[in-house]
Amino acid sequence: MRIVAGIWRGRTLQAPRNSTTRPTADRVRQALFDMLAHAPWAEPLEGCHVLDAFAGSGALGLEALSRGAERAVFLETDRSALAALRSNIASLGAAPCCTVFPRDATAPPHPPPDHVPCRLVFLDPPYGHDMVARSLPPLLQKRWITSDALIAAETGREDTLPATSFLAERPHGVARVSIWRLAG
Repeated sequence: MRIVAGIWRGRTLQAPRNSTTRPTADRVRQALFDMLAHAPWAEPLEGCHVLDAFAGSGALGLEALSRGAERAVFLETDRSALAALRSNIASLGAAPCCTVFPRDATAPPHPPPDHVPCRLVFLDPPYGHDMVARSLPPLLQKRWITSDALIAAETGREDTLPATSFLAERPHGVARVSIWRLAG
């Protein structure tokens, strides 16, 4: 697993050492970031604050930082994934622009007082548990994310997503990538 583009292009990322975490494949990450960069509704990543919920190795948030995002916040509970995430942040020298919270995205704590709500949100939960719909209300209520945030979710094809108008939706093997904007 590698960073696909940007200042850390080609740098290797460590994957968690267990089978409970499923890292986003490089090709899926590339397709997602191509949509985020080139679609008519795309916004620049430069200066953006991103939330990588169900972060796993942190590949999505770190890819965003590599491509110009200003800050990334990671939510993850699995110990093996947290070890890989922290190792990846350290190996890239990204600690000054990263914050890791070992918390569940479906029941996040209140953010610290200096937290800036994130405008770009990556949700890559375990498949088959409909966790995207369960995580968005508390993330929004506790101001982890803006009311008009752009949501990019990787889910199993059978997972239920909130009823919304998708800006993009693409199948990738057993997964699907869906992008939409919250109605601010």
